[in-house]
Amino acid sequence: MSGRHLGKSTICWLSSGRYRQPLDADQALKWQVMAGMREYDFRVIGFSTSLRPRRFRQSAEFYLLGQPPTSPLRYLTMFALAPPLLFALVLRHRSQLIVAQSPYEGAIAALAKQVARLFGARPRLIVENHNNFEEDLFLQRRVPLPRLYRRLMLMAARYAFRHADALRVISTSTAARARHYAPTLPQARFMTFSDTEIFRQTPRGAPVEAALDIVYAGVLIPRKGVHHLLGAFARLKQPRARLHLVGGAENADYAQALRRQAAALGIAERVRFVGAVSQAELARILAAARVMVLPSLSEGLGRVVIESMLVGTPVIGSRVGGIPDVIADGETGYLVAPGDEDALAAALARIYRADVNTMGAKARRFAIEYFSPESYVAGYRELFALALGAP
Repeated sequence: MSGRHLGKSTICWLSSGRYRQPLDADQALKWQVMAGMREYDFRVIGFSTSLRPRRFRQSAEFYLLGQPPTSPLRYLTMFALAPPLLFALVLRHRSQLIVAQSPYEGAIAALAKQVARLFGARPRLIVENHNNFEEDLFLQRRVPLPRLYRRLMLMAARYAFRHADALRVISTSTAARARHYAPTLPQARFMTFSDTEIFRQTPRGAPVEAALDIVYAGVLIPRKGVHHLLGAFARLKQPRARLHLVGGAENADYAQALRRQAAALGIAERVRFVGAVSQAELARILAAARVMVLPSLSEGLGRVVIESMLVGTPVIGSRVGGIPDVIADGETGYLVAPGDEDALAAALARIYRADVNTMGAKARRFAIEYFSPESYVAGYRELFALALGAP
C-alpha cells in the first residue's frame, strides 16, 4: 500500500550503505527515531550484506541490492539497478522527496527525478554531503585510472547539485564545499546519527587522570592517518601506555602495513589491533582511555569525537574538515596539523601533563549539547521543509 493511501508523504532514500536483516542495533535505532516522524513513510534503497537482494520492513521499507565482492562492481550495480528501482518507487508512491546520501547517489536520484517529471511526478531532491567527496576516495585506496575516475565523479556530483532542491551538510567544511557547487541552495547542517545514549550512560571505571591508554576508533584506511599515529606513539615516553586501534580492516593491505610498521618501530607489544566492535563495546573502551586520537588526513566531522566526549574522554584530532568544529583546542582536547607527527607526538605528551579530568568534563558537557536523537530529527524536519519550500 502506498504512503498516500496511508495519509503519509513517501520519502525515497538512496544510499550505498550496507544493511543487515534485521538491522544492526545502531541502524535499528536510527530508523526507529526517523519513523517517529509519523507523517512520512520511508523507502530505503541500499545494499544487503551478501549477493542476495532483500526486501523487508523495519521502521522503514528496505529494498536492498545484492552486494558484489568488489568496489567497482558495487558502483556498477548501484548505477545500473538503482535508477529504475528509484524511478518505480517515486511513481508508485508519488514520492514528494528523494534523499541521496552523497553527491554520487545524488546523480542517480537526479536522473530519476528528471525522468519522473516526464510522467507527471514532481519530487524534490535533497543531496547530502558528509565528507570531502572530491578527494576522500583517493585517500582510502588505490583507484585505477584515477584521472578518468575523478573526472567522472565530478561530472556526477555537478549533475546532482544542479538538480538538487536542498542540501544537508554536517560541518563547516562540508557546507563550504557544497556551497561551492550550489551557492544558492538552502542548507541544513547536523551531525550523522549516533546512539548517544550508550555513550552517555557508560560509566568510567576510574577518573581520566588514572587512565594511561590511547584509543583510535575508525576503519583502517590511509585517509585516517593511523600510520602517523603509530609514528607519534613510538616517541611517547610512557612505557606503560598502550595504543588500541579499534575498527575494521577495510583496506587489508593498509592494515598489514600498520602491523609491519608497529613491529619495525619496536612497539608491536604495546599496540592492540582490536577490530570492529559494537557501539556498547566501543563505549567501554573509550571510557577506559586517557585520550582518543583521530589523526585523519581528511574528515567530514568524525562522530567518534562526540562519542568519546560523551564518556568524558578528551580528544586529539587533526585540524581538517569538521574536526575543529567540535574540539576546543586546549580545553576539550588538542588540534594538530594533519600528517604532522612531531605535533602529534607533542600533543600525546601534553595529554599526560594536562588536567584531563577538567578537559573530559568540558568535553562531555559540549557533546551532550551538540547532539541528541531529538536534534537529529529536528534537523531532518528542517531539511524536508527547506526542500519542499524551494522554488
